[in-house]
Amino acid sequence: MVKQTAGRDKLGKFAPKFAELNDDVLFGEVWSREDRLSLRDRSLVTVCIFMGKGLVDSSLKYHLMNAKNNGITLSEMVEIITHAAFYAGWPNAWAVFNMVKEVYSEEIEKEDTEPVRGGGFGLGEKNPYGEFFIGQSYLNLLSKIDDINLSVCNVTFEPGCRNNWHIHHASKGGGQILICIDGEGWYQEEGKKPQSLKKGDVVTIPANVKHWHGAKKDSWFSHLAIEVPGEDASNEWCEKVEDKEYNKLD
Repeated sequence: MVKQTAGRDKLGKFAPKFAELNDDVLFGEVWSREDRLSLRDRSLVTVCIFMGKGLVDSSLKYHLMNAKNNGITLSEMVEIITHAAFYAGWPNAWAVFNMVKEVYSEEIEKEDTEPVRGGGFGLGEKNPYGEFFIGQSYLNLLSKIDDINLSVCNVTFEPGCRNNWHIHHASKGGGQILICIDGEGWYQEEGKKPQSLKKGDVVTIPANVKHWHGAKKDSWFSHLAIEVPGEDASNEWCEKVEDKEYNKLD
């Protein structure tokens, strides 16, 4: 049940019945009917009504704070106001956005200070091939041509994340090209020393060569992975790059 005392706190002596209806009926009964609408949905409806009526005073600020506490995120609130602007009026939207910036100031500051991951190509989703990785990675498929078995993906590794040793098999052509676009990482072919990678580096991986790649311990890392078309192409996943081996890198 939603408990509200604002009516009694501000109007208890001056308008006691109004205060009672505000606290006990509007909030105590109507807002508490979560079996009909969730608090989140009621907040959404209320903000839109206030915006439509041009009520952009402290009462709207209260309901924006309520909406935030009831789970409406900053990005959702921005989309709600953008949508409602076409029905409630453009000037009203401007006024509400100014309040939203104040109510969601911590979230806005956090977004402004957090780096954008993915090197400008988008982080994508959690990697569906995560079973072949140690740590968390993300995959964003940028382009794919099935007829010639060509694909371009943006792969992003959290610090310390790396994939297993693996081989891009092909009887002709094939292999992979890595274009490093953000952060720092490692690449290693079997029997060779690890190669340090940074933004702007390009790695050409021949077909049938066992290798692994991933982020450094203290850095995110993103690269474009270009699958080179080849005949009888397939990928073979091998053993993990264990911590004992990985932690020797510096």
